Amino acid sequence: MNRSNFSKQRYDFVVIGGGISGAAVAYDAALRGFSVALIEREDFGSKTSAATSKLIHGGLRYLANFELSLVRESLRERRILENIAPNFVYPIANMVITDRKSFSTMKSTLKIGMILYDILSFDKKWTWDKSKKIPCHSSLSREETLRREPSVEKEDLTGSVVYYDCASIFPERLTLAFIKSAVAHGADVANYMEARGFLFSGDRISGVKVYDRVNNREIELYGDLVINCAGPWADRVLSLTGKNPTKEELRRSEGIHIITKKLTEKHLVTAVTPSGRHIFIIPWRGYSLIGTTDKEYFGSPDDWRVTHESILELIEEINHSFSDKIRISYDDVVFYYGGLRPLVETESKEDVYNSSRKYEIFDNKEEGVDGLITVEGGKYTTSRNLAQKVIDFAIKKTGKKFSKSLTAKKYLTGSEIKDIENFVLKCKDRYREFNGAHIDYLARIYGTELDSVMNVALSSKNLSQALNNDGEMLAQVIYAIKEEMAVTLSDILLRRTGIGTLGHPGKEVLQKVADIAAELLKWNDQQKEEEIKKVENIFKIP
Repeated sequence: MNRSNFSKQRYDFVVIGGGISGAAVAYDAALRGFSVALIEREDFGSKTSAATSKLIHGGLRYLANFELSLVRESLRERRILENIAPNFVYPIANMVITDRKSFSTMKSTLKIGMILYDILSFDKKWTWDKSKKIPCHSSLSREETLRREPSVEKEDLTGSVVYYDCASIFPERLTLAFIKSAVAHGADVANYMEARGFLFSGDRISGVKVYDRVNNREIELYGDLVINCAGPWADRVLSLTGKNPTKEELRRSEGIHIITKKLTEKHLVTAVTPSGRHIFIIPWRGYSLIGTTDKEYFGSPDDWRVTHESILELIEEINHSFSDKIRISYDDVVFYYGGLRPLVETESKEDVYNSSRKYEIFDNKEEGVDGLITVEGGKYTTSRNLAQKVIDFAIKKTGKKFSKSLTAKKYLTGSEIKDIENFVLKCKDRYREFNGAHIDYLARIYGTELDSVMNVALSSKNLSQALNNDGEMLAQVIYAIKEEMAVTLSDILLRRTGIGTLGHPGKEVLQKVADIAAELLKWNDQQKEEEIKKVENIFKIP
């Protein structure tokens, strides 16, 4: 998969934004046979889509706002993602600890919500891979709760309620799988391509002026319709029209996560903060992933950063919400990440935590900008269905011949696996000279592309040596550059591999990765040092 040169004279659709929404839109359109160009200013899925809690969930808490249709849609899409991306999406047990502190944390109250959640997820066992079936909820006594998760012990604990959602083990690669699927069906895509203006035919938008940041050139992409999927930057893209659209500025919420030493066993453990928000600890790669915050952000999305204060606020919430056995300090943080969520409720008086995660599709013709539609809001779990609705809308607007979406019925590229556990066992047997746990990890994040990665690894002992506890190798660096459009060191470390997603991989490993990247991407010594400096800054805890 190489960065496109965009050789077509004109496309049916030009998509701005390569996060999960734009990736899913491009895939849906390409699978229906339309010509598609997708551009992303940074790397694919490097902003909001990389700042998730690594969950594919139905949104249990949305029941409190009576958003039954959103919960039902999310639960259906959870099952579909289990089906079409079986190597990425897995059931995970969520333990909600109960006490008598408030009505919302009482076991009887939670059970009412759980029963409704089970009813709305009536199709949860209709999975292609039978190992992905999700059971109904269960209630646990105080004793059984402590047997399973001893660290949640506290004086007022009455037990817990356990229900299942799904974990996305590598959201960045799942987003990339949508990109690859779009390319496999004819889409032209490229990262580091910045939309800097629009092309007009009379009063109607006919394309996008684009700056290629890799090759330092300007190009023009023409399309029958431009689709704005820029997420928290959607209003900034609208401003490029020069037509002064009347739509208000987006509302944005910041969410951060921290990674610490292992605090719980096998469950995702959820508690309620003193302010009434849900907060959780997720087991991930031998560590604990903790999140998330939900705080309104005012200002340019380009200026947003995870701050020292926001990390301390999250730590304080954790320490107030869980038992004394789960007390953490700033020094326990091994890595962090965060991002901005776009919200559609610009006039809502609700705090951003209670704001809806629904999405909307706007025809900008209503604002005097024809030839452009804008997608706002949404959540990772419902992105496939959002894309289906966007292309249905686009077909109707442009008068193109209608064809049904097939994205719910086909495996994503690299995920063509009927039985994931059997697939992993076969991979372990095929590469028995490698550590079994390492092949288990690699088989899941690469799926049916594993053999291509292993062919690189087997070409040199240096390329097959384990760099971390998961068994990641330098062979993956070569594969990321040659086959997955990795352009920068952070692309490689944070979104093509997991070498850097648990924090700094160590000076020696970082240098080895940088040396290979410099050779393949033809960086001089200065460029290599600049790339190293950039990622060193990312690894510094604010």
